[in-house]
Amino acid sequence: MDTPLHWDAIVIGGGAAGLLCAIEAGKRGRRVLVIEHSDRVGKKIAISGGGRCNFTNVHTTPEAFLSANPHFCKSALAGYTPRDFIDLVEKHGIQYHEKKLGQLFCDSSSQQIIDMLLNECSDAGVEIRCSCEVESIAKDDAFQIKTNQGLFSAASLVIAAGGLSIAPLGATDFGYRIAKQFGLQIENARPGLVPLRLDQDLLNKLRKLSGISIDARVSFDRISFRENILITHRGLSGPAILQISSYWRPEEPIVIDLLPDSAAIKLLREHQGTPTELTTLLSRYLPKRFAHAWCELHAISKPLRQYGRRELDGIATKLHQLQITPSGTEGFRKAEVTAGGVSTTELSSQTMEARKVPGLYFIGEVVDVTGHLGGFNFQWAWASGYAAGRSV
Repeated sequence: MDTPLHWDAIVIGGGAAGLLCAIEAGKRGRRVLVIEHSDRVGKKIAISGGGRCNFTNVHTTPEAFLSANPHFCKSALAGYTPRDFIDLVEKHGIQYHEKKLGQLFCDSSSQQIIDMLLNECSDAGVEIRCSCEVESIAKDDAFQIKTNQGLFSAASLVIAAGGLSIAPLGATDFGYRIAKQFGLQIENARPGLVPLRLDQDLLNKLRKLSGISIDARVSFDRISFRENILITHRGLSGPAILQISSYWRPEEPIVIDLLPDSAAIKLLREHQGTPTELTTLLSRYLPKRFAHAWCELHAISKPLRQYGRRELDGIATKLHQLQITPSGTEGFRKAEVTAGGVSTTELSSQTMEARKVPGLYFIGEVVDVTGHLGGFNFQWAWASGYAAGRSV
C-alpha cells in the first residue's frame, strides 16, 4: 500500500465553512489540506444571493436559527460575529451594501467572496485539491482518507460536506454517512427554506394567479414571518413561505394573515352601510386578481350592506386566518438549505469536535443548525468553521 501523505488537518468540503476553517487552521501554522469533490470550490457561494452572495446578516442572533438544541449555536456565533467577517471583506476591498432586514450583499459578484477565501487560503499555506473523490475513511492513530488522488492521513479531520440541498451542485449525503460510520446520531434531514406545494384541486383554482405577490404574515405553530408570499404554478413560494417551510410539519396547515397591517372587521364594518362591493374594498389592500379569486373561494362578493354581522365576522377571520394545508415541499432539489443533520448532542459547541471521536469535527450545513433566510446560514458557516479552525 502507498505511504499516505500526512497533514495536520484535512477538511472535506470546499464550501464556506470548510474554507474558513482551513484558513484559521493554516494561520495557526497547521498543515491543512482541503478536499473538494467538485471541479472547483464555492459553488454554492457562487449562486447565492442571485450571484451577489448575501454573505452575512448584521442582525444575527441565536434566535434566527433552528435546531433540536436551540442553545448549541450560541458559543460559535459569539466567537465569530458578522463584524468579524465584514472586517475580512473590507480588508480585501470588496464593496458591499445592505439590502433589507440586515442582509449584506456584494455590490459586484459572489466570485469576489470566493477569490477572497482562496487568497486567504494561499496566504495561510492551505493546499486545495479539487475533483478529489473520497473513497473511504478509517481511523487508527490518525485518520486515513483514501481518494482517487491517493491516500492521505491527518490527526484531525473536518467534515464540511454540506447537506442535501441543491443536488444539481453536487450535494450528497456524504457527511451523514461519515457521521453514522463513527456512531454519531443524526437528526432527520429535511428540506429547509423551500417552496411549498399545493394539491391539484386548489392549484386549479389558483392557476390564473401564478406570479402574484402579496405582503402577508405566515404562521405555523407559534412561529410567524412577515414578508411577501408568491403564488406559483406549483404552489406557494416567496420569502415568508420559504421561512415557514423550515418549521412546517407535513399534513398540517399554515395560517396566512392577508391583512397584517389592518383590522379586517373594522374595514368591513366601516363600509357595511355602503353599496361598495366586497371585491372592490379588498382590491384596495390586495392585488385585484387575488381579491376576486379569494372571494370566489371564500365569500361570494356582493355590496357590503347585504352582509349580516356574522357573515362579516367570518370574512374577517378568513382574511386574517386563512388556513392552507400544503401537499408537500419542492424537496431538496429546490431547498436552499438542509434542516436537521448531525446531532448537536454529539459535538462540542466550542470546537465542533465529536465527543466520541477525538479529532473528528463537523461544521456548517451538515450540522443540525439551520438559519433563517437572508445571510444567516453563511454566518453559521463562518462561525462554525472558525470554531473548528481554532481547535484542529
